[in-house]
Amino acid sequence: MARQCTLKGKPLRLDGPQLKPGDKAPDATLKKSLVDSIAISATHGKTRIFSVVPSLDTPVCALQTKRFNEEAAKLANVDFFTISADLPTAQARFCGAENINRERLQVLSDHLDTSFGRAYGTLIPDLRVECRAVFVVDKTGVIRHAEYVPEVADHPNYDAALACARQLA
Repeated sequence: MARQCTLKGKPLRLDGPQLKPGDKAPDATLKKSLVDSIAISATHGKTRIFSVVPSLDTPVCALQTKRFNEEAAKLANVDFFTISADLPTAQARFCGAENINRERLQVLSDHLDTSFGRAYGTLIPDLRVECRAVFVVDKTGVIRHAEYVPEVADHPNYDAALACARQLA
């Protein structure tokens, strides 16, 4: 059976594997800006939270990003990333308007080739956006927490992800 999530109850197909704790975090390349890229493998060495959202320009995604931005200020030994398929210019505009500290919370774009979405199983191909998900990856590159939010319009379990990250930090 194909993997799926829902958006306001409407089923949407997901591409890629369903990762779980204990899996090695796949590599993928994301855009930091229109010209600069970063590979997930280049972010190793610290505990990382990858917060995946469909689009920063939607209410739940904005709140999720702001929440992790606030938490990043409290957890110095954890690196925080928000990933969406928004263009890097739209991400920069959002971060400026919402006072997101991009040194504490890196906002990365999967727009170019959706390699993250396909590797992490978060790509909704029919909409070319990511589903809502949160991954906590330890400093060796092993996933310790993986949550795929079944309904895209719902919030993730922030407390579970943050508790896992605190234990690893």
